[in-house]
Amino acid sequence: MQVLRFTRPGGPEVLDFEERPAPTPGPSDLLVRVHATALNRADLLQIRGGYPAPPGVPSDVPGLEYAGEVIATGPLARRFKPGDRVMGLVGGGAFAEQLITHEREALPLPENLDFASAAALPEAYLTAFDALVLQGGLRMGESVLIHAVASGVGSAAAQICRALGARSLGTGRNAVKLSRAPAWGVEKTVLCDAPPRFAEAVREATGGRGVDVALDLVGGDYLPETLRAMAPQGRVLLVGLVAGRQALTDLDVLLTRRLRVTGTVLRSRPPEEKMALAQAAERSLLPLFRAGTLTPVVDAVYPMREAREALARMASNDTVGKLVLRWE
Repeated sequence: MQVLRFTRPGGPEVLDFEERPAPTPGPSDLLVRVHATALNRADLLQIRGGYPAPPGVPSDVPGLEYAGEVIATGPLARRFKPGDRVMGLVGGGAFAEQLITHEREALPLPENLDFASAAALPEAYLTAFDALVLQGGLRMGESVLIHAVASGVGSAAAQICRALGARSLGTGRNAVKLSRAPAWGVEKTVLCDAPPRFAEAVREATGGRGVDVALDLVGGDYLPETLRAMAPQGRVLLVGLVAGRQALTDLDVLLTRRLRVTGTVLRSRPPEEKMALAQAAERSLLPLFRAGTLTPVVDAVYPMREAREALARMASNDTVGKLVLRWE
């Protein structure tokens, strides 16, 4: 099989194709022919040498999500059979024509989605669902602030809020990209400069109360402003650190408003937690995709041979939603 690997830390130019032996599934594993995968910030960081792959994952082959079909199963696998269309998250290695995944981490691909659309689903929607619903306890009628709302996770979070009857507000640095947000159910958007200033606009939009939940995909100097935008007993879910790993904030805001800040990542979790998330998503999210309530937001689809161009586009921050790579 072919894999797209990076030969040394660097930019998109370090990517190259290599022929490798096909993997062999373990007792409860699936061998999946990958038809499409999608790009994530983690891929850029890994290629640059700043985000090592977890143990047991190819260290030089990026890729965190896939959509494809089962071509073989381990002797104990029961959920899927060869020919079934599946999708899911992996710790890495999805920039390959074939990959191995445990059957309980794979999801059945909704009948109304093609491989390219499905490849844009797992990382964005499972991240948003896990943070907002499973950890943040989002309820109908609550208000949610979503940073980087035009990103893959941001657009997924907005659609999930709409499906659950929650009100969403979004921030971003690009007015053109923010203009897409109302289509996902976002009621108000705030264009952020540097340093970001959005708390006053958010509180004004919520009648002075603030939001119940914030999905922070940015970190850095967004966090202090986010805390000021929260309602009493609000919950902040910190998922990304694009704006930096450090923040200077007034802890009095945390105390007086009784706020809760939760940090979360998916890639480094143990297998049993990933399996539980996949099962929860299968119960709660997949029916919404089949009904058309949720729709993956795809910026563009590139053939795998143009992966360098796709990564350069991601690095430019001009994308709305996800960039997909397709094996031809």
